[in-house]
Amino acid sequence: MDVAPGVQTSVRVYGDADARTLILAHGAGAGHQSQFMVACAGALSDLDISVVTFNFIYTEQGRRLPDRPALLERCYRAVIAAVRDEIGDRPLFAGGKSMGGRIATQVAAADPGLDLAGLVLLGYPLHPPGKPDQRRDAHLPSVAAPLLFVQGSRDTFGTPAELAPVLARIGDRATLHVVEGGDHSFKVSGNDREEQNAVHAGLYRRVADWMTAITDTSARTRPRPA
Repeated sequence: MDVAPGVQTSVRVYGDADARTLILAHGAGAGHQSQFMVACAGALSDLDISVVTFNFIYTEQGRRLPDRPALLERCYRAVIAAVRDEIGDRPLFAGGKSMGGRIATQVAAADPGLDLAGLVLLGYPLHPPGKPDQRRDAHLPSVAAPLLFVQGSRDTFGTPAELAPVLARIGDRATLHVVEGGDHSFKVSGNDREEQNAVHAGLYRRVADWMTAITDTSARTRPRPA
């Protein structure tokens, strides 16, 4: 996919783009082919969500340090435009893991005309670990679309308690799903694989149910043609 003149990045589509489509961006340290991204996108596609993943330019080019925010946002906007061209006026959600979700919110806050049905934020990076004063939430109340925050109770990038006043400022557009015992990647303590699989299955189901509820509500409230 072309994301800038002479610049391309890789994209992968999971599932059928019939109803609800989610663009899911990767976090700062891993691309869209990482184990987490592939597992998450595959599981959501099994729940009747079409998922589009992509690499930010720095990852596609094999660099470790993320690009400047403006370039990250430009890349995300290009993906949104391409997906919108493909799906027409069907519901489109955006979001991502950690940094990917943050960039999605920055794009949505800057351009309400994108017509996003909602944003799915998996481990929102409210602040760097150990630096709670370096907040990344000033723009969030400007996001017009509904937001789903999926946050581990042990997330060092921002606990649910730290997110609470942010969600209060956003109001009823914000929904919080807490992964009890989960860290920034929703890993729980111990080596019980069945328990971990159940945790992941629960959060995937929560995302799918929330997206379905959003689109069902939108369909009921959409004005009928005269």
